[in-house]
Amino acid sequence: MLKNFRKKFIGTKDFYIYVLGIAVPMIIQNAITNFVSFLDNIMVGQIGTEQMSGVAIANQLIFVFNLCIFGGVSGAGIFGTQFFGKGDYEGQKYTFRFKVYICALLTVIALLLGNFLDTELISLYLNDTGSVGDISLALDYGKHYLAIMLIGLIPFAISQVYINTIRETGHTLIPMIASMIAVFTNLILDYCLIFGAFGLPQMGVRGAALATIIARFIECIIVVVWTHLNPGKNKYIVGAYRSFYIPGNILKDVLKKGTPLMINEMLWSMGMTVIVQCYAIRGLEVVAAQNISSTITNLFNIVYIQLGASIAIVVGQLLGAGKLKEARDADTKMIFFVVTACIGMSVLMSAFGGLFPQIYNTEEAIKELATKFIFISALMMPVCAFCHSTYFTLRSGGKTGVTFIFDSVYTWLIVIPVAYCLSHFTNWSIVPVFFCVQSMEFVKAIIGFFMVKSNVWLNTIVKDS
Repeated sequence: MLKNFRKKFIGTKDFYIYVLGIAVPMIIQNAITNFVSFLDNIMVGQIGTEQMSGVAIANQLIFVFNLCIFGGVSGAGIFGTQFFGKGDYEGQKYTFRFKVYICALLTVIALLLGNFLDTELISLYLNDTGSVGDISLALDYGKHYLAIMLIGLIPFAISQVYINTIRETGHTLIPMIASMIAVFTNLILDYCLIFGAFGLPQMGVRGAALATIIARFIECIIVVVWTHLNPGKNKYIVGAYRSFYIPGNILKDVLKKGTPLMINEMLWSMGMTVIVQCYAIRGLEVVAAQNISSTITNLFNIVYIQLGASIAIVVGQLLGAGKLKEARDADTKMIFFVVTACIGMSVLMSAFGGLFPQIYNTEEAIKELATKFIFISALMMPVCAFCHSTYFTLRSGGKTGVTFIFDSVYTWLIVIPVAYCLSHFTNWSIVPVFFCVQSMEFVKAIIGFFMVKSNVWLNTIVKDS
């Protein structure tokens, strides 16, 4: 029995070397990014509760854009990964062009919304029922921060087109290096521009935003220059801009498979902001506590997020090469590995997560609330890891319609109504409300288990370009 268990769930040494070779650079990249984001959050938090809340709300709106971009490139990325696994670089070039188109469109829409509806969007998260903070100040700080951050949408979108395509080839080291340089630049500039160090002006939340967009331009320049200087490793880039042509059959397939994924990411990210807005009606202290806890949670969640993303690369390449049995075996072993790793991360987060809120210069009630949020998130981490892994498994086989139902439809029809009803129509404190909403992941995990077990995702979706 133990032998069968090991055969099914435990891979060979070479298997883990290969998987970790892809995943570890992405984990390191995101660990550094999230750690610097954490330090950035602390620096803003040192200024005051209103500043921290305003920045948190603006970042929630930026989060929606980021996920829309992620969905836009990921839809084409499913095909790009399988084209690469098949050795069809022309096909991968066409998916690259599609990413350029969709990211340009999304960026224009976001810039228009951010410029003309900033007050209305930020005000959705502000409520004066709490006991701390000035919501008018929080609104002003949020608008100042967002106005500058909108400039950074352009380099971010370009970076994601290149980084997503680079990762399709398994070259995850370069995006990691670019991100490391960018985030350390961000950290240094944050300190200098927020507090006015080394003779630079003290800009507060404006300084935090300016530091971020400078870092994004640096990351963008690095990945773009490296890609074009290394055509041997990036064969898809040769002649990528000589024409904007995409064959009709590929465009049709990418739109058919990719559109549900893009809409899914957009609706899912909007769903997350709606849930945060449900929490926010309980007062500014809940917004601040949620900001602190999500910053810490994101720092620990990078393990399952990036291991899950590596499933899409490894399994997608095997599916593109027509190795369905090997793809199924690799997927089972990777899901088991992800969940096991996150049980360990859950223990660490439970033990030490409560220490982080004490660093912030804010009210004790906010620190206590953030600590409780962190503990609940730690308990749910292994379940979230399994759901995330099943999502990427379904996506690797092009089942974007299924992932749309699994992710966005579930969020909007189940999770959001629960969050809305508990926050609006009960007198429960925010902690049990938060726990009940997070517990909805258990139901999603059961659905994901049966979807993956059905093998509906085991198929090759690319043809000769």
